[in-house]
Amino acid sequence: MILTKQYRCIHSSSCQCTSGHLSELVIFLVFNHLNWNPKLIATLSCACKWFDDLAKRLLWKEFCRTRAPKMMLDLQSSGSHSVDGNWRALGKLLIYCSGCKKGGLFNNVQVPGHFVYRTRFSRTSGKSFLLPQCRTDVLYVSDPCEHLDQSEEGDLGFFRGIFKSFAATNVRRMLINKGAKLHPTEVCPYCKAKLWSMLQANMIPQSASCRLGSYEDCIEYFVCLNGHMLGICTLLPLSDSEEASEKE
Repeated sequence: MILTKQYRCIHSSSCQCTSGHLSELVIFLVFNHLNWNPKLIATLSCACKWFDDLAKRLLWKEFCRTRAPKMMLDLQSSGSHSVDGNWRALGKLLIYCSGCKKGGLFNNVQVPGHFVYRTRFSRTSGKSFLLPQCRTDVLYVSDPCEHLDQSEEGDLGFFRGIFKSFAATNVRRMLINKGAKLHPTEVCPYCKAKLWSMLQANMIPQSASCRLGSYEDCIEYFVCLNGHMLGICTLLPLSDSEEASEKE
């Protein structure tokens, strides 16, 4: 891979390495050898503004391409060299279950966020979260991250996803035409953009609960201005969810 030479350094005034730093090519080769370890990329980002910029522009992109190569090829197939919300946000979405805080997006539910070792994202599953008139849109959705025995809430599932070229989707157009309101206080945990509630917009199809194996009236999800999706559902007992899958 050929790296474009950067002529302007963007170190902060307090940075301790203004006397010089490794070239981008050297850093690229080191992290390639480390298989784009996300924890090390995050650590490097904290060093200074220059390293943070390099990580956002290059290292997180390579991490995403390595973690989900087919998905990344599809998300960029429209000709864009970037993705909505930046590469760091997408990298976090791939490996982090956001959970929720009490009084946040999902009312009184409180489950701490955590990193996940590996998650499957499916374009086919994404169709189940779209109304029939929006199913030409491309949405990748994860399998639910299960949090069992959450007291009165029962067994909870958290899921997340991303739209391809969200600015041009039917979902975004429909939300705007409906005059859907953005959440007044909460923002996307991945890119800090404002959020639309798909439940309030009445845009959650019945097929979503079937796909998740959840109760039909216990599912909610949000979509941010950059096309990241995050949601919660109450999972059916295993025997019931198997029956729901057969009906689907």
